[in-house]
Amino acid sequence: MPLTRADIQRLRDLREKKHREAAGMFVVENPKVAAELMTAGHVFEELYTTDAAELPAGVGVAGGVRVTRVSGAEMARISHLPTPSPVFAVGRVRRAELASGELERGLTLALDGIQDPGNVGTLLRLADWFGCARVLLSPDSADLFSQKVINASMGSFARIRVITTELAPVLATAGAPVLGCDLAGDSVYALVAKADAIVVIGSEGRGPSPAVRSTVTRWITIPRLGGAESLNAAVAAGIVCAALRRS
Repeated sequence: MPLTRADIQRLRDLREKKHREAAGMFVVENPKVAAELMTAGHVFEELYTTDAAELPAGVGVAGGVRVTRVSGAEMARISHLPTPSPVFAVGRVRRAELASGELERGLTLALDGIQDPGNVGTLLRLADWFGCARVLLSPDSADLFSQKVINASMGSFARIRVITTELAPVLATAGAPVLGCDLAGDSVYALVAKADAIVVIGSEGRGPSPAVRSTVTRWITIPRLGGAESLNAAVAAGIVCAALRRS
């Protein structure tokens, strides 16, 4: 059955954050990413495809996903991309809540004002790689449910616990060391491996916000040996996490 005008408009609207928030839904248009999310246990509610061969293994009746075949013209109308993907998956927005005392255990990445979606997605992959217990995401960071964040995170989007919250109030009472990056800090190579810590990653342009800076218990730096002005946020986070995880 062809898609109705109302169906098309509803799906097109999900490209904007305000409509995703209102509907409680988000979109993935990358077949590989959709497959990785399903493999990681994420359940989509709707799946539109122009080619059954593009469906991830196990999707359909067994996977509990409503699959709708659409024409290429219909896919072009609902797609959020300049070049439509053969798969358009719709998932439900689910937000985690921070439990009392949760930050006392495990390694946490706290992303403060990271507005580049690619960086946020890469940081989720990094957190997954290093076995972080969770990621805290400030409200002024890139939207967790934007396609660019999800695509950059790959399957890590479904594996990492992400809590969107105001950082300063929760970090102030965290019960674990809060580490921030600053040129005047201690060398990252002097860090002792820690199982329980919070690593604050601020934007490349301004670093952590003043409110978050006030919660940092130790400043660390990655010694600069060349002439680069700064490091990409995800690169810096990877170096710090590697230092904390070394055996």
